[in-house]
Amino acid sequence: MKFTASQLLEVNTRKELIEVAKINKIPIDGVLEKLKYEIELERLQSELVNLQQWIKKKKMRVCVIFEGRDAAGKGGSIKRFKEHLNPRYSRVVALTKPTEVEQGQWYFRRYIKELPNPGEIVFFDRSWYNRAVVEPVMDFCTEKQYDKFMIQVPEFEHLLYEDNVTIIKFWFSISKNEQKKRFESRMNNPLKRWKFSPVDMKGQELWDKYTHYKEQMFSKTHTNFCPWTIVKTNNKKEARLESIRHVLSKFNYEGKGESKIQLLPDPNVIMRYHRSASQIDI
Repeated sequence: MKFTASQLLEVNTRKELIEVAKINKIPIDGVLEKLKYEIELERLQSELVNLQQWIKKKKMRVCVIFEGRDAAGKGGSIKRFKEHLNPRYSRVVALTKPTEVEQGQWYFRRYIKELPNPGEIVFFDRSWYNRAVVEPVMDFCTEKQYDKFMIQVPEFEHLLYEDNVTIIKFWFSISKNEQKKRFESRMNNPLKRWKFSPVDMKGQELWDKYTHYKEQMFSKTHTNFCPWTIVKTNNKKEARLESIRHVLSKFNYEGKGESKIQLLPDPNVIMRYHRSASQIDI
């Protein structure tokens, strides 16, 4: 049973909609779940606005890195992070393939230019960690280039840490079956088809190779001053909410908690990297 047009026109609030559903025995579990998500997201985003104002006032430099397999939900999460922030003090960085000139430069140079200015938050939709996973998996770099990067990246991040740049590194973890479902969804949706690339097509085929380089990356670049945070869930909405909670929990900003929303992330979803055979994308 579904809502009729007249029923929908008669209600003005969520509460009234729920009441009509109960009276007419219309199943709305899915609708209620979506409403709950939207309410939580709105409150968390209001906290992000307070956080941004505080970061601007304190002239802090904050860098949030989003990594993960293709279709893991990085872009969707970034969109929710940035949706209501002041664009003058927040940016999304999603660099394309390096130019011929950039290929001849120090690998980190093009990323250094994108680091946050005082009072700014920068969201990296993939980052310098392309060289840790995607490039060696797809043979886009040499073994020598890869080895050099893995030696230099902890030193590079330590320099940023010593210069008071706050770096938060996320790895969005999904299962192989979930990735396949999302690929198929992209191909069937004309609005999302542009997201599907030749690199994506090899995601399933090269799953084990991705796993190998992912684990190498964690073991060599997870440090006390710049740890990896795993977002472990196949639920996109849960990943968005809990990753926002994690960022908010890292700062003691003015107005923290005004929204009355839970700001501590779910430890079953958000966790520091540790060797575990139970990872869903291993």
